[in-house]
Amino acid sequence: MIARYRIYMEGILNYTLTKIDADDLERCIRTGKKSEAYEETQRVLDRIKENYEIAFIYIVKPLNTEKRDNMIDVMSGVTSYEREHEKDTLTVLGALTGTSYTSEVAANYLARMDGDDAQITYFRNRTRFGNDFTGLVPIVNSDGEKVAILAVDISVDEIGNTLMHHMSLMFLGTVFLIALFLTGIYRWLKNSVIVPIARIQKAAERFLKSSHEAAESDRIDFEELGLCSDDEIQALAEALATMADDLKRFMKDLITQTREKERIGTELALAARIQADILPCTFPAFPDRDEFDIYAMMSPAKEVGGDFYDFFMVDDRHLTIVIADVSGKGVPAALFMVIGKTLIKDHTQSGGDLGTVFTKVNDLLCESNKEGLFITAFEGVLDLVTGEFRFVNAGHEVPFLCKKGGVFQPHKLSAGFVLAGMQGMRYACGVMQLGEGDRIFQYTDGVTEAINAQEAFYGINRLEAVLAGNSDAAPKKLLQTVKEDIDVFVGSAQQFDDITMLCLEYRKRMNLNSKKRN
Repeated sequence: MIARYRIYMEGILNYTLTKIDADDLERCIRTGKKSEAYEETQRVLDRIKENYEIAFIYIVKPLNTEKRDNMIDVMSGVTSYEREHEKDTLTVLGALTGTSYTSEVAANYLARMDGDDAQITYFRNRTRFGNDFTGLVPIVNSDGEKVAILAVDISVDEIGNTLMHHMSLMFLGTVFLIALFLTGIYRWLKNSVIVPIARIQKAAERFLKSSHEAAESDRIDFEELGLCSDDEIQALAEALATMADDLKRFMKDLITQTREKERIGTELALAARIQADILPCTFPAFPDRDEFDIYAMMSPAKEVGGDFYDFFMVDDRHLTIVIADVSGKGVPAALFMVIGKTLIKDHTQSGGDLGTVFTKVNDLLCESNKEGLFITAFEGVLDLVTGEFRFVNAGHEVPFLCKKGGVFQPHKLSAGFVLAGMQGMRYACGVMQLGEGDRIFQYTDGVTEAINAQEAFYGINRLEAVLAGNSDAAPKKLLQTVKEDIDVFVGSAQQFDDITMLCLEYRKRMNLNSKKRN
């Protein structure tokens, strides 16, 4: 139909061009005055509009592509009815078109004025009168200049009506075919898919019920479905049967592993209790001694830990403290901890050199250290009579020292090499003088390296601030305050490392003349 419209419009445009005096029309447009030739052209357009099946035939001069006044009206063909009853709508020579043409439509007209050829072009145009199919041809004067555009509009609503009718028939036919197709598909799905899957579902539900009710996995069974479709459904049924057998074996293995895990858990709990019993945990530790006060605590990251502390009287006037951290965590670290703690205590003698103690312990640990573990340790011996505090450090954290009336400050000392790290190492003993009321705080790296949910470390600065703010607290209260601050900092984050702390307060000098204490 569009092709027919193009041929139809081409004939009208070419005929009308032969009846137009382009030079005279140009003068009329320029002066705004009608001539005899103009009137004759108007009569030609009127006859064409009256006798041909078109919507409009008109001449315009494009100006620009603005939203309004983008063209000048020249003339338009009208029927006798329109001339008599629609006088207000007749075209006036030289009148601007206002908003009758959109910018996009005006661009099509202007393109024909600016083009190099004088051929007819066509485009679809939606106006307030409906959908139009427009044909354009430029009017060229004797000098070859384009003076205006001759246009013919044909309504294509008929095409739309035809398409709608055709689409309605196509829709109804498609709906019928789809319904027929879906009916066939449903019957096929029901027989080939739905019913077999329903059987598989019921078998799976019975299997699930029996797995919950049966006490032994051998009594759980996935019934044979007997599908012979030789397709994916049969493959699914076979896969479920295989999965059921695998699940039965898994359940049997899981029961065995659960029992084994419970046994290991029980043993770990027992190991934790044994470890707790190994460490001094009764406070006050020396209720009959008023020369000092001591308190310690350990919080393992796992069931058992690698940190340890110890304190004991070497003789009546010498108190020994030990705090250490074994590399690693869990059972291996705990076993190595027991060995290290025992060796240190066994080799600490009254009047002996602490450097020699660590040298001997290091060699013994290296002899049986196939796992490559090591221990950072700090040991100190306090002379309760003189206040002399001899110590040895094997790669451990530096202690905090608080003088009477002062605040806790880190006591700088040589770190030394770790125990069990290298055989043949020699350790040197250091010494500091404590006065009445002085205190020592020692800890493992689990304190400063405690991590919160934002993966930030507790840090030495925060520890130093807490200690400084509680310098007058008793050893037990001081350690509890530090632990509470660590818990607040860590929040809901999982504990990463063992946390061990020890605080010793030297209250007064021992009186040698007093009754000997056991």
